Amino acid sequence: MNREPNAQLIAVMDEAQVSNKGLAKRLRDAAEQRGMNLGTSHVGVQRWRDGAGIKPETAALMAEVLSTKLNRRITPSDLGFFSQLTPATPPAPPSVGYPSTVSDALSALNGLAEEPPKGPDAGRLIVPDAELSSAVLSWMISRPDGVQADQPASQRVGMRDVHAIRAAAETFMQLDFKFGGGHGHKALRYYFRYEVLPLLNATFSEQVGTALFGAASEISQLLAWSAYDSGNHRLAHQYLTSTLRLSQVTDDRMFGARILSNLSHQANYLGNHAQAINLARAAIEGAKGKATPRAMSMYSAMEARALSNIGDHKGAGRAMNEAERYFERAESSSDPEWLSYFDSAELMGEFCHCFRDLKQRRESVQYAQRAVDDTDPRYVRTLGFCRMVLAQSQLLNGEVEAAVATAGLAVEGGESLQSSRFQRYVTDFQAEVSAYASNPAAAAFNEQVRDALARLDDE
Repeated sequence: MNREPNAQLIAVMDEAQVSNKGLAKRLRDAAEQRGMNLGTSHVGVQRWRDGAGIKPETAALMAEVLSTKLNRRITPSDLGFFSQLTPATPPAPPSVGYPSTVSDALSALNGLAEEPPKGPDAGRLIVPDAELSSAVLSWMISRPDGVQADQPASQRVGMRDVHAIRAAAETFMQLDFKFGGGHGHKALRYYFRYEVLPLLNATFSEQVGTALFGAASEISQLLAWSAYDSGNHRLAHQYLTSTLRLSQVTDDRMFGARILSNLSHQANYLGNHAQAINLARAAIEGAKGKATPRAMSMYSAMEARALSNIGDHKGAGRAMNEAERYFERAESSSDPEWLSYFDSAELMGEFCHCFRDLKQRRESVQYAQRAVDDTDPRYVRTLGFCRMVLAQSQLLNGEVEAAVATAGLAVEGGESLQSSRFQRYVTDFQAEVSAYASNPAAAAFNEQVRDALARLDDE
């Protein structure tokens, strides 16, 4: 049977400057330290490079030794293992060209809402740097279009219509937090196409038009986020790019920077860390003087997340300090409603991810515990993420039983989540804890996950 070479494993080994023999020796040494018998040789490593399967406990050990070598967190997913979760070939690069006109952006959004790409793009999304930079630069330097008020149309929109859209956005956002992006995406897509987009071609006053484009952008952003959470990265990216263009209509630099920070979040999740750093920095620079301190804190936190993933301790520390200083100046009265979710617990959640990725064991446990304790239970997915990071942080400290217990609470609380991202947190932890396969607690956790996934599939 022909296999595709494991390009991700090859790339990480090249980055770590480790040979097949060198990696095999590191694996044997790590296994011996744990009382395991692993007879891996350079031949076995070559088979994995060629695309052969691997046992979860071996993948976890490999991720651990390469993490130590590179001084940053590597997961089995980063090494291209468990390919049943990803497509056999990477998706073709999406078009990310910045729409030149408002009508182009609306046409693109209508097309996405009418018939989005089929199936999740769970693999790595490839966006050429030049195309992404062009879109960001266009947003940074383009003049605002302005609202075309009182144009002839058969329908007139009032502020009551805008309030209805914002109420719908709030409802769908709460569903997203509680049940994951896969739950309401289809219904939201229908609402956006048939109830929201037509209003943008109606007649309205300048005040109503400004508010209307802002409300429509919120729905479009939520469609992007729910697609991202569901694992459809191509669709999410296309929504985000078109939504970025909508923010230009009314010169809403704070919301546009939010879209850039979302793009940074997605790029970081997919391992495109250099792009994630640049996108976060573009959000910060593009919103200076236009965004509230709370928003600036969020943008800086995204930069910290990306810098942590490449092991830049100094840069990540600086970005976290900036995020904290901005947050200390935050006043809810000056913030838009869409930013209300970004509270102190959310900031602690961002920081605990940073400390976990930087392998700062004490801080990662400390901040993850604070995030878990302070997160509002209605934010089910956020709480699940924080619990999984706490479990990973406890595992970093060698607290296997505590880590498994924490992860078990996360799985129990997140059983109803239709979230590809949450499932990845769980499977990454499974791979990491499989290095302790002889521990009964680890075996019990794996059984719990299997039962939870089976129940989710039955729903």
